[in-house]
Amino acid sequence: MLVFLSTFVKVHMPGDWDPRPLGSVGDIAKLRQRGNLNVLFILVDTLRADRLGMYGYERDTSPTLDRLASSGVRFARNLSQSSWTKASMASLWTSLYPTRSGISRFDQVLPSDASMPAEILKSAGFHTIGLYRNGWVAPSFGFDQGFDVYERPVAPPLDPKIRRENPTLSDVGTDESVIATAMEFLRTQGHERWFLYLHLMDLHEYIHDEESARFGTRYTDSYDNSIRWVDGVLSTLFAFLGDSGYLNNTLVILASDHGEGFGEHGFEGHARKLYREMTEVPWVLLFPFRLEPGVVVESRTQNVDLWPTVLDILGLPAPESDGRSRLPEILASARGEKPGVNSPTIEKPDGNSPAISHLDQTWGRPHETARPTVAVVDGPLRYVRSQEDDGRTIEQLFDATGDPAELRDRAREDKESLERLSKVADEYLEKEPRWGKAPTKTISEIELGQLRALGYAVP
Repeated sequence: MLVFLSTFVKVHMPGDWDPRPLGSVGDIAKLRQRGNLNVLFILVDTLRADRLGMYGYERDTSPTLDRLASSGVRFARNLSQSSWTKASMASLWTSLYPTRSGISRFDQVLPSDASMPAEILKSAGFHTIGLYRNGWVAPSFGFDQGFDVYERPVAPPLDPKIRRENPTLSDVGTDESVIATAMEFLRTQGHERWFLYLHLMDLHEYIHDEESARFGTRYTDSYDNSIRWVDGVLSTLFAFLGDSGYLNNTLVILASDHGEGFGEHGFEGHARKLYREMTEVPWVLLFPFRLEPGVVVESRTQNVDLWPTVLDILGLPAPESDGRSRLPEILASARGEKPGVNSPTIEKPDGNSPAISHLDQTWGRPHETARPTVAVVDGPLRYVRSQEDDGRTIEQLFDATGDPAELRDRAREDKESLERLSKVADEYLEKEPRWGKAPTKTISEIELGQLRALGYAVP
């Protein structure tokens, strides 16, 4: 068992701080030959892409992450497969859409037949550690498969400064406990080749302190304040990784499970709808060397592409999936090739196959019939179909070409695209789970209490 052992001390990286050597496109291709490469996977729960500077946000919410991403690979248009953590993470880990993973409701469990990245990495000689704070990815739901250690870190008492800024916060700890536990693991066992998964939750709970409370007091401002707080917490981790020499032999992945709504389409929060603000999420790769300039992959990507890409970089086999490796696009973009212009390798940004997000709107109501909401993203178009409580089926169509926030419904204006993408949604919903119907479990009152403390409406 890993235990929180030390007081967390926040350390911000200097503006010019980066110990990694300069690398090239050739070095990317050679990473699979390195027998000492570690993997760090950071999942920031509830992080929407357009609230980060690297994705064009005007507020300085993410200076640390922006600085690092500028010398790595950023995927410009990345789609999560759900706006609810459990379904989204099941798809991310298995690289299968929710109909294929079989995970869309609150009591379903990932089957033991699922081939998980931690299992693949463990077989390749990695010491596998998972640290999480979101109960939807708990071991009881099958997310611990392949991990040597998989646990929720012990939470120390809250800092009074955090308590003052978050007076309603329950004593469930903060992401500082995850980062401190991770650093303790690296101090004691980091000499072994490792895969470390950190699932951060402070943004989900809008946690921040006095220093990060710089953007206002509205609901949406508090979200930005919390991003700044998480960026500072991660700054401490990256400073430690640099000082300890780990950044020179570690592949770092930054991703998120879903975004957050602030009334753009009449809804706040997540796990309710599948609009842009709830499903467009960041994906960044940092190599054990700097790329100057950094690489931006403009083609549409999805979270189901994440592990096929990482395993391809490592030279490890990936299971059959709904995603695909994006290493060819990374290499082509690093060479300066432009999609549809001078690259035979990468497609035009709007030339990929449609991407899918899926949410069962009755995921937390076990006695109700499933009511799937599906989003199909094809180039600049986003088709959204939802089944309402009153039995109506609503279809919407958005075009980001002249409406980047996707606020104007064009369903009546573009019937051809509406019908075409509706058929894609129909075909998707007809797919069967890869491993058959997912097993279910009875969730204990303790588990339900932990989930309710995170704000989830569960039975």
